[in-house]
Amino acid sequence: MFGRGRLPRALRPALARDERVVAWASTSDGRAIVVTNLGLWLPDRTERLGWHHIHRAAWSDPVLSVVPAAEVGAGEGYVVMADEPSVVISLDDPDDVPLEVRNRVNRSVASTTHHDLPQGGVRVVARRVPGRNGIVWHVRFDDETEPFPVDLQALSASA
Repeated sequence: MFGRGRLPRALRPALARDERVVAWASTSDGRAIVVTNLGLWLPDRTERLGWHHIHRAAWSDPVLSVVPAAEVGAGEGYVVMADEPSVVISLDDPDDVPLEVRNRVNRSVASTTHHDLPQGGVRVVARRVPGRNGIVWHVRFDDETEPFPVDLQALSASA
């Protein structure tokens, strides 16, 4: 009725001053996954994964799969993103973790458009960054597309 208890201190990550725990769940190996207002703390990572750096998340009880995105380049006014290996976590008692992850990843996406190119395609995503005003532009090239400098204004004019 009143939700889950407090996250045990031994499982608590090193939170930033303005960061607060929203939900958490214990993993099958006795560690924890922690959802905060600023991002997701995964058991094998020492740093928080910001909501704007999660490309995809999926829930299939009892497994949460998260595909982090890494910055692999930059252009004028945008960063180029690529998927990191999927992180698969088995949760003992998921509570609100899957719902919070889905909602927060979805809310981080302000807009997304895909553009066909002669040599493949590119997805342009405007992402909200927790704790900051405004948006950042992410460019994600399709698997078969060789990355190249992109003119965001030209792409948005063609949409």
